[in-house]
Amino acid sequence: MQKTTKLPGNAQWIGDRRRATKGEPPCPYLRNSLALPGPVRRATLQWTALGVADLFLNGRKVGEDFLMPGWSDFQHRAQVMSADVSAMLRPGDNTLGAILGDGWYTGTLLWKNERNHYGTHPQLWARLDIELRDGRKVSMTTGRGWQMRTGPVIAADIYHGEIHDARLDLGDWCVPGASKAGWRAADLFAKYHGELVPKVNEAVRVTETLKPRKITEPQPGKYVFDFGQNLAGVCRLKVRGRRGQKITLKFAEMLNADGTVYRENLRLARATDTYICRGGGTEEWTPRFTFHGFRYVEVTGLHRKPSAELLTALVLHTDMAATGKFRCSNPLLNRLDRNISWGLRGNFLDVPTDCPQRDERLGWTGDAQVFVGTSAFHYDVRDFFRKWLQDLRDGQRADGAYPDVAPDVLGKYGPQQFGNAAWSDAGVICPWEIYRHYGDKKILAENYDAMKRWIGYQQRTSKDLIRPRTAYGDWLAIDAVTAQNAPVPCDLVGTAYFAHTTDLMAKIAAILGKKDDSRKFRKLHTQIVEAFRDAYVTPDGRVVGHCQTAYLLALAFDLLPTKLRPKAFAHLVDLIESRGCHLTTGFVGTPLLLPVLTRFGRTDLAYKILLQEDYPSWLYTVRNGATTMWERWNSYTKEHGFGDVGMNSFNHYAYGAVGEWMYAVIGGIRPSAPGFKKILFAPEPGGGLTSAQCELDTPLGRAACRWQLRGKTLRGEVEVPPRTNAELRLPGQRTKQLLPGHHRFDVKWTVHS
Repeated sequence: MQKTTKLPGNAQWIGDRRRATKGEPPCPYLRNSLALPGPVRRATLQWTALGVADLFLNGRKVGEDFLMPGWSDFQHRAQVMSADVSAMLRPGDNTLGAILGDGWYTGTLLWKNERNHYGTHPQLWARLDIELRDGRKVSMTTGRGWQMRTGPVIAADIYHGEIHDARLDLGDWCVPGASKAGWRAADLFAKYHGELVPKVNEAVRVTETLKPRKITEPQPGKYVFDFGQNLAGVCRLKVRGRRGQKITLKFAEMLNADGTVYRENLRLARATDTYICRGGGTEEWTPRFTFHGFRYVEVTGLHRKPSAELLTALVLHTDMAATGKFRCSNPLLNRLDRNISWGLRGNFLDVPTDCPQRDERLGWTGDAQVFVGTSAFHYDVRDFFRKWLQDLRDGQRADGAYPDVAPDVLGKYGPQQFGNAAWSDAGVICPWEIYRHYGDKKILAENYDAMKRWIGYQQRTSKDLIRPRTAYGDWLAIDAVTAQNAPVPCDLVGTAYFAHTTDLMAKIAAILGKKDDSRKFRKLHTQIVEAFRDAYVTPDGRVVGHCQTAYLLALAFDLLPTKLRPKAFAHLVDLIESRGCHLTTGFVGTPLLLPVLTRFGRTDLAYKILLQEDYPSWLYTVRNGATTMWERWNSYTKEHGFGDVGMNSFNHYAYGAVGEWMYAVIGGIRPSAPGFKKILFAPEPGGGLTSAQCELDTPLGRAACRWQLRGKTLRGEVEVPPRTNAELRLPGQRTKQLLPGHHRFDVKWTVHS
């Protein structure tokens, strides 16, 4: 459990009770002043919000964070921000202020266009603690004496966008001596009954800025800015306009054939920002309390043709440390790698969302569990997942079933939103993957009781250890009509994952020194595997469903007798080759496909699938201009155009899980002990590649593998981090033990493609 922050002093929750609870009402501005009798030695500001807020001291914003304190399950906890503000204070009068937005607390959530999921009024709690140089201590807390009013932010919603009327600008509203006109006493709210916890993961910040690469005018007065990259964020506007001139920005991921923005896939999300000019000179504006998924922005309301200086795209995501780099001789694979990274960046925004553009943006558990390993290559995601797993535990039911999304906003729609195979299993798989990549047992200990309850739930709700059919199966598989009408049965998926997570729990219990639990989980795992074989496996190694995903689950999770594995693998290969070496898998099967082929000696076939450029394939999306991962293999096809507008995102990271295979097999870096305390360097060139380089900042230091293939000679080098044991394994060569440092290799090599 996270440590609870104690509420010091008499800080109270404040806001605006008169604020409308329907639509998107104006954002409250809050402030109070404090006189300091001398210079400051140190000062700490603690604050949180039910909603989102920007804090200010003496006219300057505190920090560079966006949408803070972020999204948690507000029914259970809110995250407390802390900042050293010593340099922002001065002797004499000082003013602390805030602008308060709806965020996820009262703003629109879900595809039903619902508001007020957690509450009806955003609220602020803050405390400023100051130690003067002479040793005296002074503090200020939210409560009586605070003032409030509304200002130029007349609407702000995560899905729908922000409206800013600069004619209502308050000038220097958060400085000593500012005008008192229009201000009244802030309203007090009842005590918050959830926990206040320190924010453990990094804040959302601007991590990059992009200028438009192209500006077109597909229709008179409608200018389309193309930033060349699908992203999550906002646009900074810089304009000279007449007083009252309304400039509208509409965001989109794709273009129609006529060059206009394609927005049908946004569903009910308006994804529109509006700025009303003050007039009288150059004006700059950046939205505070929204974000969009976009590559294109349609601008209307201009009186002249715009220049590229009008808009700058601000890329927003949780500001994690970048850790991994990959590059190879195939430019399409390099673009795929960038698409995977941009898909992560577009969706790791305080929680691992499914998409950043439409009326959803939820922390879907199934998406997160298939991608967590890949994400750990690109960024240091330890704290990000630690925080999100708390959200997941907050949503877990008393009977042990995890929710489909975390924070849970779907549970109110019924029990079908809990306990779904491959989705609820994120509660076990994500902690395990974080442990595997970073070696920290704490993540296992924090989640152990919840994971144990999940295994118990599966055991109680199974029939003879066979799981019931659950909602999603192999989601969006090529051959699936619906999740329930697909080649791979949903109960097979559930039973396979039941075995897999029980196997992981036996390992986790042993790691944590819980020997009795480990023995019980190991026995249960054996029983589940036997039940799986009896229900789904024939004597000739066929698996019920006889589709790629059915065999992948059975092989990847070791659910088959040793003697039947070659036969089952042969069936898998036949299915793949009968489709012209194309995949048919969805969210569940796709991450397993290439690793299983490599494990059973067919890396050549894995390369053939990876390098396909026609539909369905990863590179088909690249060939069609993708700059992020798509939700569907057919989100767009040349033959049929855009896919089903009811669910068609062009920034969905799940199929980016292929990255983990790319970095391990092409890049050659694989953890063989938790936290990379032991590394296996095992590059396997193929697919016509002539070179690759892969680097990863592990918890113990930089690991790297670089190779070049010239004729029949493979040359390269590896870098082993300090305090790490490593092995170099090249096909046809004996495994070599490596000490920390740089090591070169030069061997004869025959590639079977």
